[in-house]
Amino acid sequence: MIFSRNRGGKHSRAQAPGRGGAPEPGGTAEPDTPTGHGPYDVSEAPAGATLFDLGSLRIPAIEGIEVRVQANPDGSIAQVVLVHGDSGLELGVFAAPRSEGIWDEVRAEIQAALIADGATAEEVDGEYGPQLRVRMRTPEGVSDLRFVGVDGPRWMVRAVYQGKAALDPAAAGPLDECLYGLVVDRGSEALPVRDALPLRLPREFAEQAAQAQAQAQAGGTAGTGGAAPGRT
Repeated sequence: MIFSRNRGGKHSRAQAPGRGGAPEPGGTAEPDTPTGHGPYDVSEAPAGATLFDLGSLRIPAIEGIEVRVQANPDGSIAQVVLVHGDSGLELGVFAAPRSEGIWDEVRAEIQAALIADGATAEEVDGEYGPQLRVRMRTPEGVSDLRFVGVDGPRWMVRAVYQGKAALDPAAAGPLDECLYGLVVDRGSEALPVRDALPLRLPREFAEQAAQAQAQAQAGGTAGTGGAAPGRT
């Protein structure tokens, strides 16, 4: 499913952090974001922006950005990728403890796993602090990724730049604008540290997706006439 103000390019799937085993402890952590922009906690988000509300993530509507989601039949979202030209930005948001951020630990684990798989994963400084610049071989060829993490109050955003924006941060343009305006609604539910926060399609889109799937299934059943398909 695609929400768009323009058409974009291709993207590739990125790696998600693994789960931790314990619910979040007490205490309070300060958001680790540059002054003047987000990602924002919902309690501190500026008013007036037009946002795609996906539950725990609210994505600013930026001209030229295509929002691609992989949704399940129940309306829950498995993956969110923003696309602009030859660049992409995959977004994930995860539960974190009140007392401290988890990006340093997650980054080290991602780096170790990528290197073990034969990729190069170099830690570099970026706008949000340490990030990973990755080059890996895939069946389609060489893929470049740039992993950025932002620790907030009881959440962590993981942003994975792909394509030109992975190699050259100056090429990120509108994708950076989306990250700057991103809003996280952590909710009050206690979750194990590193669990993905729930993402859902807006109700009207979820209903459309469910109807489309039902029609596709009904069409497939009608087309077979109750008999097994033959070979040609």
